[in-house]
Amino acid sequence: MDQLSSSLLVASVVVQTLMVASAGNFNQDVDVTWGDGRGKILNNGQLLTLSLDKASGSGFQSRNEFLYGKFDMQLKLVPGNSAGTVTAYYLKSQGSSWDEVDFEFLGNLSGEPYIVHTNVYTEGKGDREQQFYLWFDPTADFHTYSILWNPGHVIFYVDGRPIREFKNLEQAGVPYPKNRPMRMYCSLWNADDWATRGGQVKTDWSQAPFTASFRNLSANACVWSNGVSSCPSNSSSNSAWFSPELDSSGQRVLKWVQKNYMVYNYCNDAKRFPQGLPAECTIRNRKQVKTHLLSRRL
Repeated sequence: MDQLSSSLLVASVVVQTLMVASAGNFNQDVDVTWGDGRGKILNNGQLLTLSLDKASGSGFQSRNEFLYGKFDMQLKLVPGNSAGTVTAYYLKSQGSSWDEVDFEFLGNLSGEPYIVHTNVYTEGKGDREQQFYLWFDPTADFHTYSILWNPGHVIFYVDGRPIREFKNLEQAGVPYPKNRPMRMYCSLWNADDWATRGGQVKTDWSQAPFTASFRNLSANACVWSNGVSSCPSNSSSNSAWFSPELDSSGQRVLKWVQKNYMVYNYCNDAKRFPQGLPAECTIRNRKQVKTHLLSRRL
């Protein structure tokens, strides 16, 4: 095991230990909102399962809305032939001009890898897909998937490893999710028109019901209620997640994951954007923000 892998393993163990210590209770924190009994809260609120059959999928949502926070969940995905199914874990605001931060796990044929599909919507517009393979079997055991959302960054983590960072580049005209409180949602549903190999592989309903499991939900976040945040104005001094960005070690891990496990990045898809790549794809630092602003004025 090389030094980087050793460091990642230690970090993963520490993060998962903290997850267990701060885990919530599904009976208190969420509502199963659809599925006609296919979503079940078990073990005195410590475990939640969602199932999918040909008639319906299922889903749940947090009782609270949030404006910034660190959200962690342990998931064990649908095993076996999961082609056509999507297990989703995401944050989303209300309305026609919404913000959204997505983890979607795209099922596959037995023995083929899951794809982790991520996206960020701002003001109702997405088209910011990045997709990854995982370095483990996500159906064999629970793993921790995290979203950090603060005024400067959205960061996606898998077992404590950052896999994606979306920066606040409002100065360059890139919208950022900052004004709309979001709930946390999870669901299991059929998407065999697109989920596996672009819809070429359909759901095998003889394998139903399909089941995904959730545990150790943690929302270290600012609860938004009646237009008021639970966080004081000086949250940055009280919450470790409120102002951090990836340090040099985190950036190295991010680059390592993206080099070895990224399978699609909208920022590399020039054919999709014939008028030019989105601004966030070409801006890496404050100097480049200034250059971008000057070019827009010319």
